[in-house]
Amino acid sequence: MSFVEYGDTIKDGDTAIVFLGHESMFPVKVQHGTVTQTKYGVIRHSTDLIGKKYGSKVTCSKGGWIFILHPTPELWTMNLPHRTQILYSTDISIITMMLELKPGSIVCESGTGSGSLSHALIRTVAPTGHLYTVEFHQQRAEKAREEFKEHGVEHLVTVTNQDVCKNGFGVSNVADAVFLDIPSPWEAIGHAKSALKAEGGRICSFSPCIEQVQRTCLAMEEYGFTEINTLEILLRVYNFSHTCAGCTCSLDPSVTVGKHQHTPLPDSSSRCAPCPSSWCGDCLGHYATLKANRDDSGTLGYVMVRRWFFLGSVPEIRVLVHAHSLESTSVLH
Repeated sequence: MSFVEYGDTIKDGDTAIVFLGHESMFPVKVQHGTVTQTKYGVIRHSTDLIGKKYGSKVTCSKGGWIFILHPTPELWTMNLPHRTQILYSTDISIITMMLELKPGSIVCESGTGSGSLSHALIRTVAPTGHLYTVEFHQQRAEKAREEFKEHGVEHLVTVTNQDVCKNGFGVSNVADAVFLDIPSPWEAIGHAKSALKAEGGRICSFSPCIEQVQRTCLAMEEYGFTEINTLEILLRVYNFSHTCAGCTCSLDPSVTVGKHQHTPLPDSSSRCAPCPSSWCGDCLGHYATLKANRDDSGTLGYVMVRRWFFLGSVPEIRVLVHAHSLESTSVLH
């Protein structure tokens, strides 16, 4: 099993994701003879997991069921053990784009932390690129090495335990891009420039406070970086709803029911019925309700009630991701 080389079958020693629902999942290391407890009952690794295909639906001992998923950097971000505050997929996608990463890129990162961004960077630069990641805390660095080995990506990453602000990244003139997520990124700008290739490269710094941003941008200017940009990363959810805008009625005996037959009105005197909760593509913009009706002479006709609606959206007050600023820049030597 590898986070960058996907396999079909669950094997002994793999790290898998137990998926109970979108809001409930957790990682498990598959081991012969081991059992895992869930709210739906016991999962026996030997009989329920090993040899099965990833994505399989597994029935637990109490009759409930779960899915077993192949790990990805995104799933790992949602389920990893937190040793530090981590970056989430919204931040990671912007960082990867701003660093202009691709397969074969050489990247320097500090600090490693819980490894959320590291796994995404490794997948992006695989199979021929490499990640040099620096972590100040010794225990976190050792744990990161263990996880990279378990996840089958140790050949794509080098973990160094040192202070990047004093000792740099341990490499010179090899990196296409550098990423900084440390308290004092301005103190590491000189080492970041030394790590970049002679023809230049990209550098991004991720900071929660505007004072950090200001000092980092000044340091970038001092070391000759150009095209300095600052972004604020926010994620806001919008709630969409259908709103009825009124209706018009007509009597037309020649009208026939088309392929979309909507629910009739509850009675002949009702001019507005609740709008349906789902819509087909042919009905977008309006829909018609047909109701059989006899007049005083006994002639059968159809009352067609055409109801117009529009889509409205309102942003939620809460913001799902804490605000951070991302400074990106490039340098040409």
